[in-house]
Amino acid sequence: MDVYHIWCDLKDGREDMAFAAAVTKYLDHHKAGGRIRGWRLLRRKLGLGPDGQGEFHIMIETDNLAQLDEAFRSAAARSGDVEKLHAAVYSRVVNARFGLARDFPDPGRPAVD
Repeated sequence: MDVYHIWCDLKDGREDMAFAAAVTKYLDHHKAGGRIRGWRLLRRKLGLGPDGQGEFHIMIETDNLAQLDEAFRSAAARSGDVEKLHAAVYSRVVNARFGLARDFPDPGRPAVD
């Protein structure tokens, strides 16, 4: 499994629940379309975390990079429902940072006995 990470802050911290609702609609749309396996939205607790990490953390799980690429292609089309849902999330975000990780060891790297 691959996990796409997004760390960000909000332009207006008072819109935290609207942001959470927008993320839910956007990522559930991708999940229903088979473009992602699952997702989580996390928020820093007690202000703990490295500098520059962002207050919010979105983790998007995919079966493989091909599935993630399909989600990216869908968003890049900038049309229809996906564009509206994406805009409702992205328009609320500043200081976005991105990362990509995988389960380890993965099937391509068997464990050593």
